[in-house]
Amino acid sequence: VQLQASGGGLVQPGGSLRLSCAASGFNVNYWVVGWFRQAPGKEREGIGCISARDTTRFFADSVKGRFTISTDTDGSTMYLEMNDLKSEDTAVYYCATADPPYGSQWSGDRCLRPIYKYWGQGTLVTVSS
Repeated sequence: VQLQASGGGLVQPGGSLRLSCAASGFNVNYWVVGWFRQAPGKEREGIGCISARDTTRFFADSVKGRFTISTDTDGSTMYLEMNDLKSEDTAVYYCATADPPYGSQWSGDRCLRPIYKYWGQGTLVTVSS
């Protein structure tokens, strides 16, 4: 199982960016997947995830309404679409997954917690004018 995040870069405040997470060894449409970020000096934060139980999307309050998650129909790639970016969105962004089965620890928005087994390398997003 491997994940590779890409698409980071420098963007102005109010701008948009789409991150990709390429998956190998698993299908993002059938496994729980999540996006996390870590800013300098701060803890890793769960910002969005897709529940493997019913494909419900969950988002952190800090990004709700601005960020969305989508996947390819073939299950090979997951995307994080980020709009109306703010300076506080500056961070290294990671994608993650865990293999089934999924017990109660994965129910609801618990997929926003950093309890995943597999992590991709991060991609840096810098929001600055």
